[in-house]
Amino acid sequence: MTFQEQIQQGIPSILPPKAVYDLAINHAPKRKAILSAEEKKLALKNALRYFEPQHHAELITEFSEELEKYGRIYMYRFRPDYRMYARPISEYPGKSEQAKAIMLMIQNNLDYAVAQHPHELITYGGNGAVFQNWAQYLLTMQYLSEMTNEQTLTMYSGHPMGLFPSHAEAPRVVVTNGMVIPNYSKPDDWEKMNALGVSQYGQMTAGSYMYIGPQGIVHGTTITVLNGFRKIKLNPEGNLFVTSGLGGMSGAQPKAGNIAGCITVCAEVNPKITKIRHEQGWINEIVEDLDELVKRVSLAKANKEVVSIAYLGNVVDVWEKFDQENIKIDLGSDQTSLHNPWAGGYYPVGITFEAANEMMANNPELFKEKVQETLRRHADAINKHTAKGTYFFDYGNAFLLEASRAGAQVMAENNIDFKYPSYVQDIMGPMCFDYGFGPFRWVCTSGKPEDLQKTDAIASQVLEEMAKTAPDEIQQQMQDNIKWIKGAQENKLVVGSQARILYADAEGRIKIAEAFNQAIAKGEIGLVVLGRDHHDVSGTDSPYRETSNIYDGSRYTADMAIQNVIGDSFRGATWVSIHNGGGVGWGEVINGGFGMVLDGSKEASKRLASMLFWDVNNGISRRSWARNDEAIFAIKRAMDTQPLLKVTIPNIVDEKLF
Repeated sequence: MTFQEQIQQGIPSILPPKAVYDLAINHAPKRKAILSAEEKKLALKNALRYFEPQHHAELITEFSEELEKYGRIYMYRFRPDYRMYARPISEYPGKSEQAKAIMLMIQNNLDYAVAQHPHELITYGGNGAVFQNWAQYLLTMQYLSEMTNEQTLTMYSGHPMGLFPSHAEAPRVVVTNGMVIPNYSKPDDWEKMNALGVSQYGQMTAGSYMYIGPQGIVHGTTITVLNGFRKIKLNPEGNLFVTSGLGGMSGAQPKAGNIAGCITVCAEVNPKITKIRHEQGWINEIVEDLDELVKRVSLAKANKEVVSIAYLGNVVDVWEKFDQENIKIDLGSDQTSLHNPWAGGYYPVGITFEAANEMMANNPELFKEKVQETLRRHADAINKHTAKGTYFFDYGNAFLLEASRAGAQVMAENNIDFKYPSYVQDIMGPMCFDYGFGPFRWVCTSGKPEDLQKTDAIASQVLEEMAKTAPDEIQQQMQDNIKWIKGAQENKLVVGSQARILYADAEGRIKIAEAFNQAIAKGEIGLVVLGRDHHDVSGTDSPYRETSNIYDGSRYTADMAIQNVIGDSFRGATWVSIHNGGGVGWGEVINGGFGMVLDGSKEASKRLASMLFWDVNNGISRRSWARNDEAIFAIKRAMDTQPLLKVTIPNIVDEKLF
């Protein structure tokens, strides 16, 4: 059976043979047992409803075994035997080019080179899922191969509810992930609903089909590290950045450190993912001994090297050892998946990786106790370094939040705020988001590297032309991104699809997208998918990350994210998504994303101008209303360029009146 025939088949009527569990693959850890006997029965009923009744007797035993062994029903038997990667769009079956582009993006999220746990359909973050099980994948791909531009596919937390009559200007797919009632948004609620097969954690770009491998966060991390060193008035050269995590998102840190030009030490406990990142060229060296690490870092400092070093072990040991040996850490952070602290996102110190995984599944209460002990030690070691002059920032992974819940010394004197700022508060918010700069990305659906090279050149030309007349307030952002896009090819950032990212404001995004659309119309390049990370100006309401620099009391509201996805839907997005969860945890954030297919048509030109303008300025207006000076500047500038835009500007109260 050909690839196209397998896609069109959907869930096979004849059962495929039982799959062999591949030990060479990086698998998700076993989820904790949380279902009662009656709930296990319900989970099996929920899983079996995808299959014809004559198969139930055979599958019920198998699915029951999966539930007991892994804590979830993944339906491994139904994992396709074809290679999972983003094929050229022409290789997908279908009646809609937009739907074919979405199939391409889904397969990219599950590419072995991209996904963290591909057999469990998890892209990154330990639990950032594209689907809950393989039946959902098969059915979704079948629907996409059948749909026309007069239909919309509705996705409920990985489950394709069905194709509904729609119209050509409507989104082809609408995705929701984890959108539970607020009172049922605690970590154990997710564990239970996910085990039942009724809800999933889509992270940000995992469940919205817009992940492009570590490149997406390499750029954001590069900007963060560069601006972090600027904030403390240090040149990155010869200076040290210490952090942890080499997973789907955090794996970008050492590569970003190299591009920024510093010494990076990034700790990781998982040997498989450490090896993968080294093979991909995202880290230069792996060190497993702390004494050797001290010598290597000392040498790098003396020689002012630009080098990234992975320490295979726990980052707490690194912080403590560097304190004992008086190794000066200039910039410090953490990017373990602390949104998911009890299920593989963060590992306790002093316990082997294998023993920790066993404890996590079989003694979750002790595992939680050990994690919280580690968080307290972690924070204590950081405090010792910051007393010596280290600049530490929370990287929006819920490190300070979970450390505070563990009783660590991370609170400010007022016992309300954290001792250390979020990187959005200090760096990305005032320097990028408030001005409208955020992670604009695109994918060349032809799969041709030469198409990506052409789009790089187009984007570079557009930005250089814009920089000639850009105001002084945003020249730094413009120059950083011009430098980034010019070096994109030599930095070998592509993993999976032929994709690129840069930070641009609404004007930049619209001009770059329009230039792409014109190139498509001329036949110079194939179709292009536009998107962004949810970690952006207006896609996400997250009080400890994206909206942590909102100080008017509204940072716990989610109006912006909801308005964003609704507005994108009727302004021309090809698909939209709205999630509970994201990078800081279930119940801690609401975030929305989009995808847009450019096909060279006049209709695409109209859609991109309308949607991209809204997608950015929705967030700038909210940030302006919060009295953020940079956002007030940016929204006034936007109103000058678009006479149909009229935004309420805040009046500033004189502090002397208080």
